[in-house]
Amino acid sequence: MFFQPASVQQVAALPFVPLGDRFAVLLVTSRKGGRWLLPKGWPLKQSVPLAEAASGEAAEEAGVTGDLHEAPLGSYSYAKAMPEGYRVRCHVFVFPLLVRQHRLDWPERGQRSLRWSGLAEAAQLVEDRGLAKLLGDLARADGAPLHAAMRALRADEAAGVAGAGTAAISPAS
Repeated sequence: MFFQPASVQQVAALPFVPLGDRFAVLLVTSRKGGRWLLPKGWPLKQSVPLAEAASGEAAEEAGVTGDLHEAPLGSYSYAKAMPEGYRVRCHVFVFPLLVRQHRLDWPERGQRSLRWSGLAEAAQLVEDRGLAKLLGDLARADGAPLHAAMRALRADEAAGVAGAGTAAISPAS
């Protein structure tokens, strides 16, 4: 009898800024191999919400902070090669992060390269098929989920909601 291995969860931030009616997104390179990807990692503490963990990855790997949306834009899966020689299936939840600040210094500054690009270009740059599809779908939708995220944020700010800067959005928005 064969068993399907369980997948593990990871979180990623999609750092973005509006440019007119389009968006630029921030990609980082992996530390090993220099592949383009999103800031991502393991949610280390169960008490920390997944979106907050994704925001922490963006600050650590790319030096960006901003307004976080608590609902993921989507997800993708990939097989991660572990140092011990085996592969584990990772399911990555991607949270949008409207960038408000890019720090001059951050923990992994010397370990990664950064690149701002449009959604369609980002989809071409990343090697992971699942992430490329997610970014390509966003590009084909003209960034509609990112526009929805910004509308949700503005509504929270206008309403003076405590903790404005984090807004829940529907991935189907």
